[in-house]
Amino acid sequence: MSAHPVIVAIDGPSGTGKSSTSKAVAARLGMGYLDTGAQYRAITWWMLSNGVDVNDSAAVAAVSGKPDIVSGTDPLAPTITVDGTDVAGPIRTPEVTGAVSAVSAVPAVRTRITELQRTIAADAPGGIVVEGRDIGTTVLPDADVKIFLTAAPEARAARRSGELKATGPGAPDLAATREALIKRDAADSGRKTSPLAKAGDATEMDTTELTLEQVISCVISVIEDAERKQRLP
Repeated sequence: MSAHPVIVAIDGPSGTGKSSTSKAVAARLGMGYLDTGAQYRAITWWMLSNGVDVNDSAAVAAVSGKPDIVSGTDPLAPTITVDGTDVAGPIRTPEVTGAVSAVSAVPAVRTRITELQRTIAADAPGGIVVEGRDIGTTVLPDADVKIFLTAAPEARAARRSGELKATGPGAPDLAATREALIKRDAADSGRKTSPLAKAGDATEMDTTELTLEQVISCVISVIEDAERKQRLP
C-alpha cells in the first residue's frame, strides 16, 4: 500500500456506472466508499418532509444546517440516515429526484455538504472512493486519483431505466428516463456553484461499450499505477 491512505474521486453524470463501479472498486481494494449524491438526496428529502419550498433558495439556505446527515462508508453495505432515520429507500423516490437539482444548487447547501464530505474522506483510515459530480474539481481537488466517467445518453438512459424498474412498478419508461437525465445534466452542468465538470487532471473513461467488469478493471489499474508512482523515491 501507499505512504498514505489513497483518496479516489469518481465523477460523471447519472447512468455512467459511477455507483456500481465505485462500490466494487472500494470493496476489492479494501477502501471506504462515499455516495455524495445520496447526501444531496438526503437533505432534499428532509426539505420536502419538512414542508420547505425547494424552489425558494433563501428558505432552503436558512435551514440547510438543521438535518443531521450520517453516511456509512462500507462499500458492501453503504448506509445513510437523517436525524437517525434510515432514508436509503425514501431518497430514491421520483419526488426527491425531481427536486434534488434545485436544492443542491443552493450555495449554503453545497458548503454544508462539501464540509461533511471532506471530513469523511480525511477520516477514512484505509483510503476511500468518493463518487459524485464535483469531487475532483471542488470537494477533493487534491485527490490522489481522479476519474471522470461518461457514456452516450442512450446507454445511460437504458442503465438508469433498468435500475428504476428494479425498485418496483411505476418506473418511468426509457424515453422519459432519457429526458430526465438530459435535464439533470443541464441543471448540474449549468449551476453557478460547483457545476458538474471534468477536472483537468482526471482520467476520462467512456463506458458506453464497456461491461461493468471492464470499467472496474480500468479504474483499479489507474489507482494501482498512482500507488506505484507514490512509492517511488
